[in-house]
Amino acid sequence: MAATKDPRPCSIADALAVVGEKYSLLVLREVCLGNGRFDQLVRNIGAPRDVLATRLRRLVDAGLLTKRAYQERPQRFEYRATRAGLDLEPVLMSLMAWGDRHLRGGDDRPMVIEHSCGSELLPVVTCAACGSEVHHEDLTAHPQVPGWTVKGPTAA
Repeated sequence: MAATKDPRPCSIADALAVVGEKYSLLVLREVCLGNGRFDQLVRNIGAPRDVLATRLRRLVDAGLLTKRAYQERPQRFEYRATRAGLDLEPVLMSLMAWGDRHLRGGDDRPMVIEHSCGSELLPVVTCAACGSEVHHEDLTAHPQVPGWTVKGPTAA
């Protein structure tokens, strides 16, 4: 089947256009951990310096990070997450939990995140209305864009 000229309008695709490039989510991981200086990011992510500089520029331009000078000579900057960047932290925690469970078998985890209550964080998606944990079988999609159904575009 050939790709459609106009793919499904989708907030996931829109988000991936901002954070879907290689290293972008790892930059957010490091900044959320408090490592916002360029040399820290290079060391902890392992990205080539030119690629990392490009990702940082794009994340600042997209409003996920702010950049501020911490040294004048030579001029050096550190990056901090904006509210939009911090709003991705639950996504990072969910990706980490998925990787721990499905790629590492749950036993060989490189990091554990502790909640302020003192317990290990185990991210769970809950319904804001009823508080119940969300499972795939509980969900029903309702496309909001005219001309689209769950199966795809309606006939022209």
